[in-house]
Amino acid sequence: MRQTLILYTALILAKFGYAQEVPSTLSLDEAIEFALENNRTAINAAKDIEAAEAQKWETTATGLPQINADIDYQYYIKQPVQVVPAEFFGGEPGEFQEVIFGTQQQASVFARLDQKIFDGTYIVALQSAKVFLDISKNAKTKTDLEIRQSVINAYGNVLLAKETVDILERNINVLENNLFETTKIYENGLEEEESVEQLQITLSGLKSNFNNTQRLKDIAYKMLNIVLGIEIDNKISLTDDLETLAAKNQSLELLNMENNPKNNIDYIIAENEAKVNELKVKLERSKALPQLDAFINAGYQVFDNEFTFLNNNTSWFGSSLIGVNLSIPIFSSGMRNASTQRAEINLEKSLNDLEQTQQRLKLEIESARSEYQFALEDYENKKDNLALAENIERKNQTKFFEGIAGSFELRQAQTQLYTAQQELLQAMLDVINSKAELETVLNSVE
Repeated sequence: MRQTLILYTALILAKFGYAQEVPSTLSLDEAIEFALENNRTAINAAKDIEAAEAQKWETTATGLPQINADIDYQYYIKQPVQVVPAEFFGGEPGEFQEVIFGTQQQASVFARLDQKIFDGTYIVALQSAKVFLDISKNAKTKTDLEIRQSVINAYGNVLLAKETVDILERNINVLENNLFETTKIYENGLEEEESVEQLQITLSGLKSNFNNTQRLKDIAYKMLNIVLGIEIDNKISLTDDLETLAAKNQSLELLNMENNPKNNIDYIIAENEAKVNELKVKLERSKALPQLDAFINAGYQVFDNEFTFLNNNTSWFGSSLIGVNLSIPIFSSGMRNASTQRAEINLEKSLNDLEQTQQRLKLEIESARSEYQFALEDYENKKDNLALAENIERKNQTKFFEGIAGSFELRQAQTQLYTAQQELLQAMLDVINSKAELETVLNSVE
């Protein structure tokens, strides 16, 4: 039990965070619902979906009209000088005249509208944005499944520790009474000292287990708080018990469900990866296609040696331009071909990974189904064993006080009873956890 608690503690601490509002009582179903809403990992997964939706629109918008405006002002501290043949101004041939073109100040306001007409990479980008959104949604589904299973495991560990404490406490009370009576009989000379010592050994072991389980119970509660998303020291009361949950989690229908690994979220995620690599191949191929864009440019300019641009009588000169731009890839020295080949290789690898994932999931489903079947059978067996152990212990206790059986036989019967009690609790927990595992691999969570 200790190793199980430590393992779950490490896993949960690595993956889950905290929330604010604290419930006072929780059933298992309520705990799952609470964790799915308040766990930091679940919240971040939901935000990833929002980000993917924003990115999808961002990608879509790149193919829609884009309008940009530019405002430009220039002031020549010293204007550039040009030289022209002097004969233009009546001078001698071969001589040059210094002239200054333009004004010392000028301003312009222009707006430009750009529109894609055809771009193969844009079409692939739209498809990729949709796949990326699907990936985010599937990641959220996987996160929710993991959180659900972690809640079930942590909730069950609390119940296991809690009910173990209760049983140990009852066993200690019974054993203390037996020790008291045996001590009195020994003091009257009607019993051997060994009988008292045997009971003392058994009682000492029970008390040690009781103290250890109390500590484990505290750890189990803190583990549950962590996966729920609340502070570890908060106190909550659990309304379910192991026996009720074990009975509730017995499902023959689940054992007979179709073994379809394609419903598993890991398969769906691997399938998404293959789609991504397929789109990468399309992207590399689309780079060899022409790109056609259209644009409209319109604006005004003003020129003067003084800053009079804001005066009403200032003359602004307008201009406009419309055009298209066709870009045709011709030769890349084999670069595009190499990029396409690399993308195709990655696609083949992802298809191989998809097939491997499918085979692995088939085995996981069969293994989970077998473990759940065993857990159900073992639970019934442990119930029968506990009834037998209780009967054996009761008979040996009667024989011991009647002087028919010795203290060694009584101690054996008591130890067997304590073991049967613990095994039944563990069998209940195994039913709950193994069902959760099978539901997860089958993706059949209710």
